[in-house]
Amino acid sequence: MRPGHGEVLIAEGDVEVREQEEQLVEEFRRQLDSGMWAAVPIVDRSGRREAQMARSFDEIPRDAERVIFFPRASGGR
Repeated sequence: MRPGHGEVLIAEGDVEVREQEEQLVEEFRRQLDSGMWAAVPIVDRSGRREAQMARSFDEIPRDAERVIFFPRASGGR
């Protein structure tokens, strides 16, 4: 993360440690319940950077380094 680029660390932990995984799941749900969307940055085989949307913690790859939360667009349906 680079200061000044809009990133804020919300939570971090190791999904292999049960207590830390539970905390990460709780924070993930809290963010979604507050109206945020979640995406996992990925790099495909060609090196192209993309984002994979996640609606549940189970959809996040176990080796993901980060999950990005962002607000839903307002005014749409």
